[in-house]
Amino acid sequence: MSANVRTDSSRLSKLDQAVFKVESALNLMAGVMIFALVCLAVAHVLSRKILNVPLPGFVDWVEQFMAIFAFLGLAYVHRLGGHIRMDMMVGRLKGRTLWGVEFASTIVMLLLVTALFYGTYFHFDRSFDFNAPLWSRDSSIDIAIPLWPAKLVVTVSLGLLWLRLVLQLWAYGRALKENVESPIAVPLILDAAQQAALEAEAMGAAK
Repeated sequence: MSANVRTDSSRLSKLDQAVFKVESALNLMAGVMIFALVCLAVAHVLSRKILNVPLPGFVDWVEQFMAIFAFLGLAYVHRLGGHIRMDMMVGRLKGRTLWGVEFASTIVMLLLVTALFYGTYFHFDRSFDFNAPLWSRDSSIDIAIPLWPAKLVVTVSLGLLWLRLVLQLWAYGRALKENVESPIAVPLILDAAQQAALEAEAMGAAK
């Protein structure tokens, strides 16, 4: 999937690849959490079917799992250009015009993520009262699962996304200055033929 992100031996590329390793690890963790949630759902269904007793706090655990795996892969997907984009419009642009638009949109995203990071950290800090015992802090309704771990995951994920956006801002700024055709450390827009070739290559590798 990362074939549309160019790399080289520059400092920017090395930072990009180092951050991508962290993003990949968190994305893998998100996949493990999804698998754990599936196993929990199976156990819940079997418990209700066989024993006629639902798992206690099932809804509470689902809420925690969803908050975690929904955010852990944010930066990973953004690095690969997997989020919904207006490629039909941006794909018509070339050269400095394209990199200028990408630079401006990245600034907007960076400002938004900065505000979200501040807000989520505030909620985490409010949830985690350092002066209170662990069991008496902000918790779920049914079985009193502490909420601060899930809130901390959201804050950390947004912080990593913030770092990714800073790297992309650096890359787009350099591309705008040097007017390069294919900058490093950013997802390049692929046409239909290139996307089909990458999908075919991925399917071949999976076999």
